Amino acid sequence: MSGHRWRRPAAWVEWAALFGFGVIAVRAAAQTPPASVHRLSLMEALEQARAQAPALERLRYLRGSAEAGLTAARAERLPRLALSGSYTRNSNVQELSIPLPAGGERTIFPNLPNDYRSRAALSVPLYTGGSIESSVRAAGSELEASERELEAAAKDLALETAAAYWQLVTARERERVLREALAAYESHLVDAGNRARFGLAARNEVLAVQVERDRAELRRLEAQQAAEVAQADLVRLLGYAPGAAIEPVEPLAAEIGVEGALEPLVTEALDRRGERAALQARIDAAGAAIDTARAALRPQLGAEAGYDYANPNRKELPLSGVWTGTWDASLRLSWTLFDSGRSAAAASRAAAEVDALRQQLRDLDQRLRLEVTTVYLEQASASRSVEVAQRNLEAARENLEVARDRYREGVIPSAELLDAEVALQEAGLDLTQSWARRRLARASLDRAVGR
Repeated sequence: MSGHRWRRPAAWVEWAALFGFGVIAVRAAAQTPPASVHRLSLMEALEQARAQAPALERLRYLRGSAEAGLTAARAERLPRLALSGSYTRNSNVQELSIPLPAGGERTIFPNLPNDYRSRAALSVPLYTGGSIESSVRAAGSELEASERELEAAAKDLALETAAAYWQLVTARERERVLREALAAYESHLVDAGNRARFGLAARNEVLAVQVERDRAELRRLEAQQAAEVAQADLVRLLGYAPGAAIEPVEPLAAEIGVEGALEPLVTEALDRRGERAALQARIDAAGAAIDTARAALRPQLGAEAGYDYANPNRKELPLSGVWTGTWDASLRLSWTLFDSGRSAAAASRAAAEVDALRQQLRDLDQRLRLEVTTVYLEQASASRSVEVAQRNLEAARENLEVARDRYREGVIPSAELLDAEVALQEAGLDLTQSWARRRLARASLDRAVGR
């Protein structure tokens, strides 16, 4: 009895301290500005992530660069107009003059120290051996590759965002399960303490309940921390300000259909995966580079027309210090008959790159098949685990109800009731994990097949 009297003041002190801390926490919460709260469905989160992701912005800029490269390649087919001008100061020279039969003389080579020239030239390629066409094809393939890489990156981002979204939902669901378990442990702890005071239960029974209660509280804190980490990750992916709060609105427990046969999924992945399409486009670009290298040994034909306006105009004789204009038109034919193997080496290099990329494509196909197979089996297993976990949870609830009734009647000891409470807690956590596993498996399967 004396020990009991000594414990009561300590309990009052604890309650007073808790009350004081509660008042301080309420005041601090009142003074702290509320964080912005975003209630989001999964689709809204995915749209927000795609709209602001720096990685996607970088790929969009690269796609713009590829578009400019295609425009530049096509422009090689079009005429070019160039304007030029120059001024030259020459040293003074002795003039050359000849006498005329009728008397007097005529200056053949005058002293013209100032030389002004301006020219407008228009050129157009007529035949380039296919180099322009192959360059356009290569640039178009590079643009296709950049677009497919952007598409693949967007789907990778979608998977990462979905994983963070469901991790947040899972952590909060685990926290909820553990709070319910804590409530059950608290009720059991009060009852065990009362029985111990009246000599109906041993002290170790109270300690056993206390230990399980503390373990549940520790796991709840771990789940709370996991939720905060998942929320911070999701805030990063969505581009919100640090400290923003996210409230997922989609439930973790939802019916998800299981995909049917495996082979159609593999075929769909080979058709839709952006990484594979990008690699195929780069193979086409490398093949066009072979044609570009070989075109260097074919004849090159071009046309040019120009107009010169100069003072003096050296196309007119005798030279005179006046502004005059002249024009010219020409066809240019060139043919490199021997370049010491430069073009052949460039073509061989491009052909080797094509072979390397084809082997990379072959390896990628094998990896895609393995990836689809893995996530296909995972989603089937995850769906099955949900069914088992649901039955396990139902059985644990029934066992706990029976154990509580028998404990109240004094038929079983506290340890058996505690075992039933722990079993219910673990069944709830297992079901939560099974739901999360099924959600992530379905998101991974959608990504694997390129959806």
